[in-house]
Amino acid sequence: MNPKEFKKIAVIGASRNREKYGNKIVRDLASKGFEVYPVNAYADEIEGMKCFKSLEELPKEVELLVFVIPPDQGFQEVQKAVELGFRRFWFQPGAGSKEIENFLKSRNIQYAMGRCIMVETSF
Repeated sequence: MNPKEFKKIAVIGASRNREKYGNKIVRDLASKGFEVYPVNAYADEIEGMKCFKSLEELPKEVELLVFVIPPDQGFQEVQKAVELGFRRFWFQPGAGSKEIENFLKSRNIQYAMGRCIMVETSF
């Protein structure tokens, strides 16, 4: 899967802390012209962008979900995202697991695991 093919990308685990990858990824994608949808239950805004409290709040036209949360939390969120109709997933290094991978494979859903989206979207 080539993330450059998508324009609307949600970051699950977006952070207000500029030292964390959940923030670095939001800034990096926005600087490259992507429409970024930060998801964090505890923030109203991240880097000047409206923050979504949950997957349920995301617009349906979001094309790719990038996960920057631990796999134990991620598995529940992935299940919810699939129920909501999302079909493309990206797991930053450390965010994926065999359990998540097996779940997505069993449903024939596109995903990338263990590759950094900031590297993959470099122009």
